[in-house]
Amino acid sequence: MKTQEVVIQPGRSEKHYWRDLWRNRELLLILSMRDVSVRYKQTALGMAWGLIRPLTTMLIMVFVFSKVAKLKGDPGIPYPLMVLAGITIWTFFSTAFTQISNSVTLNSNLVTKVYFPRLLMPLSSIAVSFLDFLVSLGLFILLAIWYQFIPDWHLLLVPVFVVLAVLAAFAFGLFFAVINVKFRDIGQLIPFIVQVGFYACPIAYTSQLVADERWYPIYILNPMVGIIDGFRWALLGGKTYFNPQSLLASVVLTGICLILSVYFFRKRENSFVDDI
Repeated sequence: MKTQEVVIQPGRSEKHYWRDLWRNRELLLILSMRDVSVRYKQTALGMAWGLIRPLTTMLIMVFVFSKVAKLKGDPGIPYPLMVLAGITIWTFFSTAFTQISNSVTLNSNLVTKVYFPRLLMPLSSIAVSFLDFLVSLGLFILLAIWYQFIPDWHLLLVPVFVVLAVLAAFAFGLFFAVINVKFRDIGQLIPFIVQVGFYACPIAYTSQLVADERWYPIYILNPMVGIIDGFRWALLGGKTYFNPQSLLASVVLTGICLILSVYFFRKRENSFVDDI
């Protein structure tokens, strides 16, 4: 194994940070594999949980919102498919957001002992959520086959919205990762934010239901609205409601928040050892 000597000196982290980040890409892989193994260690069902959770959530939401509340989905789209598409991308975002928010505190033993670019910790947190996303996507494919639903060329745009979901998770997760080090009760707030966001986003319903409301311009300021609508639109062959303005709002807000979060993280990461 090739080794490399790193000399820690004043100002080095600022001048060589991004180069050190690339040089430590092997550590990124190790941390990612560790997070995946820890997630499923000593579990009876293992990766099957990535299948059971979205399936169970979909069945409950279809019963409550379709059978009880009598909500209608987009015309021509089976309601379970519409719901599962929303659950798939939302679960990916929310899991990544939660993992990133807790990444520094969960790796406190490494932070206090070893030098490495701290941004590796939130980056490695994506592995678990992405693995669950692939399992959930596989469930969607099986359900689409069951309904004999065949997507079209819009499917090629799915990776675009997946990348946007990752960037959104980073944009907000990095901020909470920093303040979670200083104030540990933030860790109790994160699940509440995820729970509220679940109902504030168009997962069990279509955004077309609120498109004519006066407060719709405020509604699309939620970055996940455009991402969920766009992902569903791409996955279901462009047959669901999708407003490009919501996507534009998502891209702009995510970009701004991501730049500010990375700056905030870089500014505060040298104090992580003192706070931990």
